[in-house]
Formats: sequence, C-alpha cells, structure tokens
Amino acid sequence: VQLQASGGGLVRTGDSLRLSCAASGRIVNRYVMGWFRQAPGKEREFVAVTSGSGGNKWYSDSAKGRFTVSRDNAKNTIYLQMTNLRPEDTAVYYCAANAAVRFDPSQYDVWGQGTLVTVSS
Repeated sequence: VQLQASGGGLVRTGDSLRLSCAASGRIVNRYVMGWFRQAPGKEREFVAVTSGSGGNKWYSDSAKGRFTVSRDNAKNTIYLQMTNLRPEDTAVYYCAANAAVRFDPSQYDVWGQGTLVTVSS
C-alpha cells in the first residue's frame, strides 16, 4: 500500500483542520491506519489509530477530545479532524499503515510523506 497525506497548513490557535491520507495498492480495510506527528527537534509520536473497519479508535492523551480519526474505505482515505488547535500541535503529521494496532511508530512499515501543520499563537 502507498500513502499520500495532505491537508496541512498554517492556522491560528483554536482553529480546526482536517488532514487526509489517500491510500492505494492493497485492500485498505485490511490495515490498521495511524496518524503520527513529529515536531521540530522531537521524536515522532503517536496521535491516533483506527482499526481496519474503523470501528475501533485510539488516541493519545493530547488528541483525546480534540482530534477525531476516521476512515472511508470506499474512498481508500483516512482522515484526522483536528479542532481547537494549539501551538504545541505544530508538527509534520504522517499517516502510516500496519497489520496490527500499535502505538510505537517504529513498528509501522508503511508511511506517507507527511504534511506540515503550523499553529500560530
């Protein structure tokens, strides 16, 4: 499977943004899909993950209540709806695919190219 993330941009504190991750290749609904982010000078960290069917979702503490991960398997696309954005959300956001639910980015084999989200104060 190949992944292409998009939707990043420059927003202000409190704004919302929706990221998309278009997948192609193998049957997408077989894969757990995750969102991760990497801020400047920091390690890549888990944000959210959804099961293959989309019925189960997990979030980092910082994402809970503000971010929503979803997927439309008919469109081979995964989304990350982000609300009430904060300057500390500034990072490059990546989507990734895996065979099983994992929260450690090092355990994901397939990655999109990343999309930059910048939140100004």
